[in-house]
Amino acid sequence: MTTLKQLTMVDDDDVFVFLTTRLLDKHKLVDLIKIFDNGYDAFVFIKENLYNIEVLPDIILLDLSMPIMDGWQFLDEFVKINPKIGKKITIYICSSSISPDDVIRAKTINVVSDFIIKPMTKDKLIEVIKNL
Repeated sequence: MTTLKQLTMVDDDDVFVFLTTRLLDKHKLVDLIKIFDNGYDAFVFIKENLYNIEVLPDIILLDLSMPIMDGWQFLDEFVKINPKIGKKITIYICSSSISPDDVIRAKTINVVSDFIIKPMTKDKLIEVIKNL
């Protein structure tokens, strides 16, 4: 099984964060999990560490509906700084939205790898990790 060095969850859904963290820990899929409950704090962290690849995540699980800065706003800002980031960061949108418009919009953003509708299954999470 592939183990990622770092995964970041940007999500204010405590239940999703708790269950996903437990699953990742149980299956030893990730060495370090960093959690932000809004897009702003996650963006600031990435921007402050553009070239510090040791602390940047390999993957981001991003919710769309959050306070302060939602997932769409985070993506707008991330796309602007992405060329400057010292490593490739894979982003998966993990949302409870079932809106076809959200899925279509996500597919137009080149930094988004996939749109996963919550709840995420254990098999889907393992597949995401393996695909990196």
